[in-house]
Amino acid sequence: MSIFRYSIAFTAILTATALADGHRPEQLAALGPPPIPADNPMTDAKVELGKMLFFDGILSGNGSMPCSACHLPDAGWAVQDQISFGYPGTTHWRNSQTIVNSAYYGKLFWAGSSKSLEAQARSAARGGVAGNGEDDMMEARLAFVPEYRAQFREVFGDDWPNIRHAYMAIAAFQRTIVQTDTPFDLYMNGDDAALSDQQKRGLDLFTGKANCVACHNGPLLSDEQYYNIGVPAYDGWETDELAQITFRFEIFAKGSNEELYRSAKDDPGLYFRTKDTRHYGKFRTPSLRYTKYTYPYMHNGMLETLRDVVVFYNDGGGENDWADTKSPLIQPLGLTDSEIDELVAFIESLSGDEILIDPPELPMMQPLPASAQN
Repeated sequence: MSIFRYSIAFTAILTATALADGHRPEQLAALGPPPIPADNPMTDAKVELGKMLFFDGILSGNGSMPCSACHLPDAGWAVQDQISFGYPGTTHWRNSQTIVNSAYYGKLFWAGSSKSLEAQARSAARGGVAGNGEDDMMEARLAFVPEYRAQFREVFGDDWPNIRHAYMAIAAFQRTIVQTDTPFDLYMNGDDAALSDQQKRGLDLFTGKANCVACHNGPLLSDEQYYNIGVPAYDGWETDELAQITFRFEIFAKGSNEELYRSAKDDPGLYFRTKDTRHYGKFRTPSLRYTKYTYPYMHNGMLETLRDVVVFYNDGGGENDWADTKSPLIQPLGLTDSEIDELVAFIESLSGDEILIDPPELPMMQPLPASAQN
């Protein structure tokens, strides 16, 4: 036997042994309980209030855009379309991210503009192409709902509902929408039978030949860093006038320079926050958990299926308007068709059963009692 053939045979034996012995890479880990901030402890009453507010359009400009409008439980707690829904009369300009396991992120939104779920809730409720609400107006509406007045008094001790406390309640609810019992988690916790042989080979590719683990690591499978991987520009900006207007508005509103405002045909990404040209087209690494239900993928939904995503990386990424900032980590992988299937199978093991809940019954606004008006 030649040295080359011996090497291949030896590698195959090692791989088979690793699979049989339940090899668990140190770069990955099972997901534990979500972190709870000291200034927003969890209580059942707070979570129940947050659940109601999550589904109630009262926290939006015209009362029709609750959090759940863009984070639908039966659509992966996101929107199964390229671009998320916008405030009535507008459209959004980025793909809606799932709230499942969002409790573990230290950076929320595609460019990390919020550092907590509390701040994220406020930003979404007030965003011009999302909730479009004003804090004082939304707070006043809450005061017209007797049930909310009672709940805010019980949970926070408020005489009248405090909008900051509303965001804290929503964040508490979101910290209950987590999934820690996926096949991958069971495997990492010691159950060798939780993954199929195909998925174990995919895990070996994930941490080896495909090197997905370079950015998708840790329990969340995200390093929360920013990269340009060459995702092509959203094709809707070429044909959808409303989408193009929204895109131009966002460029203007985020303080870009005149040249970029007039000429850009692609999302500048992290640049919006830093105004550093080295950050053009960079977005935060998303978690790969629960992705079985959150198609399409990337910040603009330009990749339809998980297999499309793996093929995209296998080809060395794509091309966009920010070629100078494309990550050097993005190189052709040389995966075979069967290896692509194995990698997809492993990624699917990062999702468990679909998380579905029934929307709560919501209270209605009523006139304030005469005693409260004096």
